[in-house]
Amino acid sequence: MHDACREIREGERFAFGKNWSRFLRVLTEDRIKEAQNSLQDMLELDNLTGKSFLDIGSGSGLFSLAARRLGAKVHSFDYDHQSVACTRELKTRFFPEDQTWTIEQGSVLDAGYLEGLGEWDIVYSWGVLHHTGDLWKAMGNVVHAVKKDGLLFLAIYNDEGYKSARWARIKRLYNQKYWTRPFLLTYGFLHFWGRTFLNEFLTMRPMASWRAYIKSRGMSPWHDLVDWMGGWPYEAATPDAVFYFCRGHGFTLQRLITRQGTGNNEYVFRKL
Repeated sequence: MHDACREIREGERFAFGKNWSRFLRVLTEDRIKEAQNSLQDMLELDNLTGKSFLDIGSGSGLFSLAARRLGAKVHSFDYDHQSVACTRELKTRFFPEDQTWTIEQGSVLDAGYLEGLGEWDIVYSWGVLHHTGDLWKAMGNVVHAVKKDGLLFLAIYNDEGYKSARWARIKRLYNQKYWTRPFLLTYGFLHFWGRTFLNEFLTMRPMASWRAYIKSRGMSPWHDLVDWMGGWPYEAATPDAVFYFCRGHGFTLQRLITRQGTGNNEYVFRKL
């Protein structure tokens, strides 16, 4: 397994866990409830009682927590040591003595590790596989972790061709040249939020969208912006590519949300 800490020091990987540790400072009950609601909505399940839930790339730990509160048996893992620490912190806060939520460090690119985890009712990996450095190898490992008739919930960056290639160059620069980060974050903020902020100011609704962002999976706009600008390694895939890959591995598509631009397309597949 590659050393995530070394990769971060050498500018080969974004410090995802460091960003998520800051997010935990602003985590509220409302954010947790929105995370739960988003799982219920996409999976079309009222609760996860009696289900096993594998969180691949747990990040802040928010969705592992949401799954556990919905009744699932949860296993969380992440390649980034600080992300593992974030997930453990949430378990300590909300389920300190719980034996049905386990957490460890691991890599989705390690086929032996995934095989050792067995099969799960729900395999969840939101915005993770495109940051591994080998998206399709990660996908190949993930599909084997789903039980027959189980669900696979993925979110993967939309491939926009030359636009995605441009963002890849920006992200690499962000990680390799520390001094560029304030300038790139400013650029990112203006690119994604500048017009919205101006329109809302002119219509006497300053920062309305920014404040409402919590309703998007319970996340934080600032921490998501930092995650986007710094998120390296970075790959993207078209919906067709993801669909045909999963269909070739015995899955049928249950739900799909596609987005214009560079955001995440969301997929729920069922294993036949």
